[in-house]
Amino acid sequence: MKVNLRNQAGVTKNVKVGFSWTTFFFGFFPALFRGDLKWAAIMFIMAAVVGTFTLGFGAWIPGIIFSFVYNKIYIKELLEKGYSPADDHSMNELQSRGIIAGNSVQTTA
Repeated sequence: MKVNLRNQAGVTKNVKVGFSWTTFFFGFFPALFRGDLKWAAIMFIMAAVVGTFTLGFGAWIPGIIFSFVYNKIYIKELLEKGYSPADDHSMNELQSRGIIAGNSVQTTA
């Protein structure tokens, strides 16, 4: 499921909601390509730390964990940066997933 987020300047982003298959398969690279340097660094450091303690065998564990939460984190950060749901479908999807509270964000038409 994807939602559309738009900022005041009219820039629209089409963002996936739910499990992040790209993070599952490629680790921190999707965050890096999205320009989300903070979370790319956090994912890389977590994989390096866990990999160090498990002699490299456990480096995939943070990737699995972030696969479940990264898209939600990314959407919340976009909302904090001034993006809002671009349409009613996006608003309803974000509300049903618990990412935003009911009537907390106005759609930008």
